[in-house]
This record gives sequence, C-alpha cells and structure tokens, in this order.
Amino acid sequence: MTDAGSIADADWQVWRSFLMMRKQLDRALEQRLQGDAGISGADFEVLMTLTSAHERQLRARDLTELLGWEKSRVSHQVTRMAARGLVERQDCPTDLRGTWVVLLPAGRRAALRAMRGHNEELNRLFFDVLSAEEKAAFSGVSGRIIDAVNPSACERADAILAASAPDEAAGAEARAS
Repeated sequence: MTDAGSIADADWQVWRSFLMMRKQLDRALEQRLQGDAGISGADFEVLMTLTSAHERQLRARDLTELLGWEKSRVSHQVTRMAARGLVERQDCPTDLRGTWVVLLPAGRRAALRAMRGHNEELNRLFFDVLSAEEKAAFSGVSGRIIDAVNPSACERADAILAASAPDEAAGAEARAS
C-alpha cells in the first residue's frame, strides 16, 4: 500500500501505458477521419452525438453534457461546424434562452463517410487485438472508473437521449385512456 500522496512505480507504468495507448489511438483515428471525410475528431463526436438523437437535434446544453465539454468549447465547435454547413443553430420556441443544434444533410453525409473508416480503424487497432476475455475485462474496468469519476454519467446520457425523443410515456398514457 502506498501513501495517500504517492503512486507506486508499477502504477505509474500502468498510467503511462494507458495515456500512450489513448493518445496513439486518438491520433490514428483523427488521421483516418481527416483522410476519409475531412473532419476532426471533435467534429465526429458532435456529428455522432447528434446522429443518435431524435430528429438529429439536441439542445445545446444537452449536447454539452453528452460530450462532457465546457460550454464555450461546444459553442466554438458548433460555430466552426455551422460555417462549414454541417450543423445549424435554431432558436428554441419554448425557451427563448435555449438553442437547438441541428444536424444538416452535409453533416450527416460527413458522418456517414467517416463512420466506415473510423469503424475499420477501431476494429484493426483496438477490438481485433483484444481477446473476448480482455474486452470483457476492459469493459468492466472502464465501468468501475466511470462509476468512480461520475457515477450517473451513463444514466444521464440515456436520459438526455430519451428526452430528445417524442414523449413515449405520454403517448402510451393517451392510448391507455
């Protein structure tokens, strides 16, 4: 056991290996996104998040939360993407302070162009090098770390995406009466 303020050499090695793996994987994926679709990793994150939302749009605050970014970073990213015709901002009719970020057809096409190569790289560089047991272990470890850092992150993401869909509960309630 180590002191509260110290980290064992073996643990530092684990941490350095994790950081190096993540940086190298991020770099390879970024290069593939640029080559296949001319978009950045940040563009891809925004596009894929909007793609998974109902009607391919999210409130800006929800997009910020799902991405785990600072509000200003999302604002600047959306501005750059809007200038390229990938997304647009729309005023929220029910909340004058709110805005929607909406995926445009060009953004959907860019996401689709990027997905195939991105998935190929993920398979080649990550999934194909792990056994089924290693994948299960990696998933378990990732879940424990997410729970230690932000226990409600996955549940909150599910709730945001569910809220972006039509109100199924209200529809079911109306059908029942």
